[in-house]
Amino acid sequence: MFKMTDSRYALPIMASLALLLLFVAPVHASSTLPSNGEFTAANAELPEFFNFDENYYTVFGGPDVTATLLGDNEFERGDTVTLNLDLMNKGLITGFRSEEDDFYLTQLEQKLQKTEMSYESQRTTAIGIVAILTPLDPAVKVKSGPQEAGTLVSGQKTDSPVSFNIEISDNAEAGGYPMRLDLYYGYQKNVQINGDNETDLGITNMEVGLWYDMGTQNTTFDIYVKDEARFEVTNVTGKLYPDSESLLYVTFENVGDLSAKDATVRISAADPFSTTDDQAFLGTLDSGESTVAVFKLKVDDLAVPKAYALNSEIKYEDTDGHDRISDTVKIKTEVLPASANDSGSGMTGIIIGVVLVIVIAGGAYFVYRSRSSNNSNDE
Repeated sequence: MFKMTDSRYALPIMASLALLLLFVAPVHASSTLPSNGEFTAANAELPEFFNFDENYYTVFGGPDVTATLLGDNEFERGDTVTLNLDLMNKGLITGFRSEEDDFYLTQLEQKLQKTEMSYESQRTTAIGIVAILTPLDPAVKVKSGPQEAGTLVSGQKTDSPVSFNIEISDNAEAGGYPMRLDLYYGYQKNVQINGDNETDLGITNMEVGLWYDMGTQNTTFDIYVKDEARFEVTNVTGKLYPDSESLLYVTFENVGDLSAKDATVRISAADPFSTTDDQAFLGTLDSGESTVAVFKLKVDDLAVPKAYALNSEIKYEDTDGHDRISDTVKIKTEVLPASANDSGSGMTGIIIGVVLVIVIAGGAYFVYRSRSSNNSNDE
């Protein structure tokens, strides 16, 4: 509790106290505000030094901070986006109970009672709001930490939205993903007031004791991942060798939720590959369907035999008639050693065979000439 004699100091003191409450209050406050936004006071014991001998009212109600998501709530898998939330305090005083019999109050006490009620009305103010956003599914990650939203009196909303950066997994399935928003703030728990005497200038030596506690509340809202066509390479065949041109057969499957119409795939042939045939028509692929694309690739003569990956993109028309381009789809392949090239081994065999034929024919001709020469000498 602190004591003050001038309400001009209330706001800065409350703000400082709220910051302290946000770190200390969880030790003694256990209750939370339900997701429907109804205010529930935190359960905490009254401090011994807080004297309620002159507590004229017990007031019920408090802050009720609601959140509204601004803009679109539907995104694509793989997106990194910013969620903007407007906060508004709809807190209400739901009732009060007089702790003193008005009939027996002196004029000073009646004045103190009226003054206390003016302070009690501040119970609905949410002080030093801190917002924390938590995804309830691992396919969504929140990249932003706690966000401060300032102080909101009842009926007031934030001047600028509270923003959180989120990242949606490339493998997220289509559908809704719940997000939980937790709000922490300080609020005025109770008021104590006293004074020495009432004069024409007001109450002399008036002291106001304000006791603050921490309130929390949470709410959940959904973001959505759009249905769409998605593609994966499920099979690759074809043998590639250095200093050789070969055909590569690639099977593309639509693993998404929607059809892709008039799909065309294009590959990016980077070193050591080159091609004059970098596109293939896939046609219309419904969800779960696949087709084979054929590419003619030339491999550089200095290519190192090892595994490689080619990038490909698929252009298609979605179910709304809009042209779309897929994320990059990797095509994993391999360049084999030149010595493993069957066509090269066959050509070598042919050459060797021709040489052998020539050698044998030459030898036979030499024998024939030798015999002819011998027969002539005998005659």
